[in-house]
Amino acid sequence: MSNKPLNPLELYKHLPKTNCGRCLLPSCLAFAAAVVSGDKKLTDCPFLIKEQLEQLSTGLQPRSKIEPDQVEFLNQLQEKIRSIDFEEIAPIIGATHRNDELIINALGKDFTIDRQGKIRSECHIIPWVTAPLLAYATNPTHQEITGTWITFRELQGGLDWQGLFTSRCERPLRQLADDHPTLLSDIIDLFMGKETEAFEADIALTLYPLPHVPLLICYQAPEEDLDSKLTIFFDACCAVNLHIQSIYSLCAGLIQMFDKIAQRHI
Repeated sequence: MSNKPLNPLELYKHLPKTNCGRCLLPSCLAFAAAVVSGDKKLTDCPFLIKEQLEQLSTGLQPRSKIEPDQVEFLNQLQEKIRSIDFEEIAPIIGATHRNDELIINALGKDFTIDRQGKIRSECHIIPWVTAPLLAYATNPTHQEITGTWITFRELQGGLDWQGLFTSRCERPLRQLADDHPTLLSDIIDLFMGKETEAFEADIALTLYPLPHVPLLICYQAPEEDLDSKLTIFFDACCAVNLHIQSIYSLCAGLIQMFDKIAQRHI
């Protein structure tokens, strides 16, 4: 086997593809993604024999060693951005075109993309938002906000990423909301969120990580013997406007940021 780090699709080729669920994930592809990200171990699949485990383990490396692949992905996005007509695409994706630059508002903050794909903003450029911003601007398809809310698994390709989304996004955000009762209200103020009463929840807030990629967080606080509940919904247009992996990465980055905010005891 090559010394090049395995990506989820390459690992998936070696899996049984039965989607049996014995790894506690909904599909073999989701399991492959979880192994590469470090959330699952190869041994969690009962069908891999010893020889396969030994061969495949050589292709699994720490995240720091996979970094060049991420850099290559960003380089590809920056190459794509050079061919985009900023003036034409800006009104379609809810952005602004000025001085041959594209200005995209994310969570109430303006991010400017130049012709080389470089991003600047008055606030700190958070690494996890760079790729989704460029992917959003270069996405070949686009749809206006529909007003129809669906779960992550209902998005195109969402079922394969549901296990990671639950463990990295919904579950930790629910725990944060349990531990810091004012966090979700503070997020509304910090990131231009909007609270809605359209859903049966203690708090239901809408955020716009990207202009046409809205998400809705619904949280029900624990009560007596009932555990708390938290579900993140997405407008039906989201999977059209951004690839499912970028949607997952965007949400996972948001949760990391919310965790840091909670630690500062706002």
